[in-house]
Amino acid sequence: MFSEEKDSCDYDFHALTSGRWADLETLFGVSGACGGCWCMYWRLGREEFRQKHGELNRKALKSLVDSGLVPGILAYANGQPVGWVSVAPRETLSRLDSSRALKRVDDKPVWSVVCFFVAKPFRRRGLSVKLLEAAVGYVKEKGGKIIEGYPVDPQKDWPAPFVYTGAASAFGRVGFKEVIRRSKARPIMRYTVRKETIPF
Repeated sequence: MFSEEKDSCDYDFHALTSGRWADLETLFGVSGACGGCWCMYWRLGREEFRQKHGELNRKALKSLVDSGLVPGILAYANGQPVGWVSVAPRETLSRLDSSRALKRVDDKPVWSVVCFFVAKPFRRRGLSVKLLEAAVGYVKEKGGKIIEGYPVDPQKDWPAPFVYTGAASAFGRVGFKEVIRRSKARPIMRYTVRKETIPF
């Protein structure tokens, strides 16, 4: 559903730490990526998110980063921040459990990919796939075994802001498999880290 241009850019990927906070602000701009969200939508209850809309959400995310928590990965092109993927242990994303479609599949510990944001000039160039690959690599480094995504599977070409959780096709390209679908356009997909085999 989503046509992409060939992308010859070499990207660098880095976990968001306090030293890279200014880069996230540059990427998100005054709107906080989209409508004052600052990637706090899945981290707060509905009413708390509404109350913190805008500047308070920015401060809330900065507090998380300053505390040492890593809420996601930044992509850079030529030293400039151009993309973002939010990845974190599911238990830090409390709003997922309030969604009928996205409630837990089982009691296994998982990391969750919940949001993408790509600078407009870099959209439809495959960067979301590369961000997802970077997220998988980060979770592997942290010892995670299951990575979960909640993409949309649209029946037509949707505008980018409506696909902020990612497209199912992108997750499929990285090796995620659908495990359940409680709504027509929103599957839950998982990537399971394989155990390394020792050759004899």
